[in-house]
Amino acid sequence: MSKTIHITSPSQFNNLLSSSKFVVADFYADWCGPCKQVAPIFEQLSTALSRPGVLTFAKVDTEAQKDIATAYRVTALPTFVIFRNGKVTDRVQGADPVKLQSIISKLTDAASGDSGAEASGSGNGSNNGENWRGAALPRGYGDITKEIELRHCELLNVDPDVGSVRVLFDPSKPSALSGSKGAKDWVESDTDEQLLLFMPFQSMLKLHTLQLTSLPPSGDDDDDEDAPMRPRTIKLFTNKPHNLGFDEAEDLSATQEIEISSDDWNAEGTANIPLRFVKFQNITSLVLFVVNGDGDGEKTRLDRVRLIGEAGEKREMGKLEKIGDEAGE
Repeated sequence: MSKTIHITSPSQFNNLLSSSKFVVADFYADWCGPCKQVAPIFEQLSTALSRPGVLTFAKVDTEAQKDIATAYRVTALPTFVIFRNGKVTDRVQGADPVKLQSIISKLTDAASGDSGAEASGSGNGSNNGENWRGAALPRGYGDITKEIELRHCELLNVDPDVGSVRVLFDPSKPSALSGSKGAKDWVESDTDEQLLLFMPFQSMLKLHTLQLTSLPPSGDDDDDEDAPMRPRTIKLFTNKPHNLGFDEAEDLSATQEIEISSDDWNAEGTANIPLRFVKFQNITSLVLFVVNGDGDGEKTRLDRVRLIGEAGEKREMGKLEKIGDEAGE
């Protein structure tokens, strides 16, 4: 279903510029051949990337809305004008899909970064909904962790004396925060600091944010130099039919590689990590590779993993298909 807004008046356009942080406006005319050629690409970007109040795609018919076209000095068709907080920041003249996609990719990264900063600064914890989360949800997105197919998850190099892979997706508050004493509801690496987590999904996802919770040991172990570390460097791989090997994960180019600093962990022990949203469309599986930990220890620890984004159509399990990535990504 199209998410593009068709502008019918100057007041509607002004309201849109004031209500959405980023706006991409396609100035076109029905008689314009190049406009028709690039229109399907614009529509695909709109369908994949539109986010209410954050990133909006609009079409402006220059024949019907001459005042708007004049106000923004549109002299060639098509012209794509990019707005941030109501002000023009960039424009593309002509049917140049490569340049258009490049600019929108950068714009999407900026929008994701703004949402991540907004979420991490809006409070330490969030009790919205029935599940515990260590950070607030970015506006316009939901917790889609339940879309993980738990039966087929795999975690490599895990210490058998702590929790299993399933505890990472437990909807309850981690025991290290609740003060409860019972089963160890976290995972630690075993022979070294690396972990490899394979997560297949029940439906095709659009991932916006990854939330990782890693809490220090409780009690007398707080200052123990052998205590497990928080992850520092992680690599994410999309649409893999099965888990990777450690050597393969080291050498393979990641969909995104992330450095987590000590300042990224909030009071709930959670790092709210915005993803390059344009790279995480139509995802059927995710591999999380913890490359190293933040310290000199020998083990890393994870308490919870949360996936934030949008869920699409359900797919038939057992048919993990590679969708979206180019070879080598």
